[in-house]
Amino acid sequence: MEPILVTGGTGTLGRQLVDQLAARGRTVRVLSRRPRPGRTAEGVEWFTGDLLTGEGLDPALADGAVVIHCASNPARPRQDIETTGRLTEAARRAGTPHLLHVSIVGIDLVPMPYYRAKLRAEGIVADSGVPFTIQRATQFHELIRTVAQKLTRGPVGLAPGVVTQPVAAGEVAERLAVLAERGPAGRVPDLGGPETGTLAEFFRATLEAEGRRRPLLPLRIPGRFGRALRQGHLTTREPDTGHLTFREFLAASGSGR
Repeated sequence: MEPILVTGGTGTLGRQLVDQLAARGRTVRVLSRRPRPGRTAEGVEWFTGDLLTGEGLDPALADGAVVIHCASNPARPRQDIETTGRLTEAARRAGTPHLLHVSIVGIDLVPMPYYRAKLRAEGIVADSGVPFTIQRATQFHELIRTVAQKLTRGPVGLAPGVVTQPVAAGEVAERLAVLAERGPAGRVPDLGGPETGTLAEFFRATLEAEGRRRPLLPLRIPGRFGRALRQGHLTTREPDTGHLTFREFLAASGSGR
């Protein structure tokens, strides 16, 4: 079987994806700007490179490697456009048989710079000439917990008016591992979590799991951006969802212990 290259293999999603692919007996390659850590799973090959410059991409893509593109930088949206362009150019040169691109639910409906960049990145993949699959997912449980912890540090917590449908990163990784083996499929159905709710609801669950009490002050986000978030554009109506609820995730991850 051909190797599978994972970009962003050290991130929240990428780490779990690498482990799942290795457990399936696949040869997994990780592209990272960092040196190889002391310990990695059996069957994981490490390639040092830089998506921004293209350095290291050609050897990482050798031997007909399938690519799963998880790397992203919300703090610098423009980089997602540049790195996706570099990657697709290298994939085209290498004759990559399948490029699986990870994206976000709602990027065509929520007006923010990062989402506009993600939408452009999808277009780059679709127009690259490389056989592709695009999988959009909702926000991860891990992200919602992190935001909840940051916004409830003080004596009064802040709860932005956002409707969301978080999904476990591990379940997204499972879906990606299956898609990588099925072959190019274009844009596939979105993947969300099993429950939809407001950030206030998920924040309260986080506080409860951690044994903390805070009043939550509603925070209304103005403009078109805030309206899109309140209207549920970060959610999906696809019937096939993840199964792990947010509270189950908190319990399984030991939140509050």
